[in-house]
Amino acid sequence: MVDSALIGWSRAQFALTAGYHWLFVPLTLGLAVIMATMESIYVYTKDEFWKRTAKFWMKIFAINFAVGIATGIILEFEFGTNWSNYSWFVGDIFGAPLAIEGILAFFMEATFFAVMFFGWDKVSKKFHLAATWMTGIGAAISAIWILIANSWMQHPVGMEFNPDTVRHEMVDFWALVLNPVAITKFFHSVFSGWMTGAIFVIGISCWYLLKKRETRFALASIKVAAIVGIIGTFAVMFSGDKSGIHAAEYQPMKLAAAEGLEVGGQRAPFSIVPGVEIPGMLSILATHDIDGYVPGINDLIGGYRDPDGARHPSAEEKMERGRYAIEAFREYRELRDVDPDSAAVARAELEENVEFFGYGYIDDPEELIPPVPIVYWAFRVMVGFGSFLLLLMIVVLWAQWKKRLEGMKWLQWVSLLSIPLVYMAGQAGWIVAEVGRQPWAIEGLLPVKAAVSSVSVQSVQTTFFLFVAIFTLFLAIEIRIMIKAIKEGPKTEI
Repeated sequence: MVDSALIGWSRAQFALTAGYHWLFVPLTLGLAVIMATMESIYVYTKDEFWKRTAKFWMKIFAINFAVGIATGIILEFEFGTNWSNYSWFVGDIFGAPLAIEGILAFFMEATFFAVMFFGWDKVSKKFHLAATWMTGIGAAISAIWILIANSWMQHPVGMEFNPDTVRHEMVDFWALVLNPVAITKFFHSVFSGWMTGAIFVIGISCWYLLKKRETRFALASIKVAAIVGIIGTFAVMFSGDKSGIHAAEYQPMKLAAAEGLEVGGQRAPFSIVPGVEIPGMLSILATHDIDGYVPGINDLIGGYRDPDGARHPSAEEKMERGRYAIEAFREYRELRDVDPDSAAVARAELEENVEFFGYGYIDDPEELIPPVPIVYWAFRVMVGFGSFLLLLMIVVLWAQWKKRLEGMKWLQWVSLLSIPLVYMAGQAGWIVAEVGRQPWAIEGLLPVKAAVSSVSVQSVQTTFFLFVAIFTLFLAIEIRIMIKAIKEGPKTEI
């Protein structure tokens, strides 16, 4: 029996590391596009103003990039330290995209970063511009391989369980790469980074306006950032719509938890806040059909039939078949060398029930329900803040276009104070994605309690608080360096 405290602390440590890491990643993705766009304008117009503007945001990018690397490396180590059973069970599949990310994308990004940061006046303008764009493209490529790995945890495809090695092994690499969840998650995450970078640039630029400094620089930065951010936000909305459809198809419990939907059906309502609903809207969002059937939490636990007559088993049935699979696996391992015929029978029973293997580790159907209040409110924070920030960027761009922004102090203050909101929206999105998947490390395949390492609770607690101290120190250092760079302003050369 796995100690529940060990599970809790292992989850907390990984969540801490991932949460800190995602403070840096989206800003990297967003600033990469913004500064590359500014440098493109410089190369096209030959106006030194745009070179100076691009250089300033490149400096901010570099500060953020350097600190973000450390947390990302620690994340990968934690799969071996705290989640060794997970790594053993599916490392053949999960390790491939992470290896590609490290070997291909990260080194590509780092190489072009060096040219971009140190290559001013050492290489041609066009080559430097290409290096700047390739740095951003490298960051996006790095993101896609990590998101492919994460998406496989949400919707496992392209693998087959090998009872001889006790591992899931990859049988279709391209099924992994072209996983529909991965494609949608890539666009959703990358374009949310555009939004993060845009809000950050707009907010800092408004600080200059409030200080009556670098007015031309601030207004030009706001124009570029707002356009990038608005494009990115609409892309986020489109990919978010696809994410809802995928959740309904592959992770219906996550969708039900995000909506607090206990009993589903056709024309399922969308909950804005408790007690305020839009009839039929959830069916439209989840199935693109107002008459579409959306199961609720009770339906998924108790079992149900959809309008097409298809029967979906209850949690108890899945758990029973999971126990059959585990027992058949045990028998196969015991008999394969002494009684091949009986082993073959056991293997056939295992293969018949292997899709429910993970359910055999579940003791109570209630374990299959994620913490509904957390998922429900995280979803509303994500959507609510995202909608507000889209409106803010549209208003700011309009005000700048009409040459009124300089006189609108309230809008400048709102823009500056909204910087934390974009980070809160991003973190809330990941809470929906990861907490909504619980109790699964891999959806329907491997529960969290079967994925942890056999380590002491005390060791995980120690490293948790050590990471809290280190990551907080990193963040404090980054903020201090950024504030210093911002106060110095764009006149300072790299």
